[in-house]
Amino acid sequence: MASLDQIKDKHQIPSELQACHTAIVNGYVIEGHVPVEEIERLLSEKPDVLGIAVAGMPAGSPGMEIEDFGNEAYDVVTFDQMGNIEIYRSYPAE
Repeated sequence: MASLDQIKDKHQIPSELQACHTAIVNGYVIEGHVPVEEIERLLSEKPDVLGIAVAGMPAGSPGMEIEDFGNEAYDVVTFDQMGNIEIYRSYPAE
């Protein structure tokens, strides 16, 4: 059985984006607490990237909602085979 580190390496997830959750959906890597809307957008647009990610565990991201605590700003980013990382969508602090 492959370790989580081996899976992340196999799918070329940049170390600065590696998080506690990794999924492969229709050939794309989904890393971290990515909103479902961005996964749906990725699957609809089909960009030439390896996947999308949210670094860390920002408050307010999916699964990180905290009652009586504001949302932190965070970015959903794409990453590709060349190591490029680009902002796919920014979520503001609230």
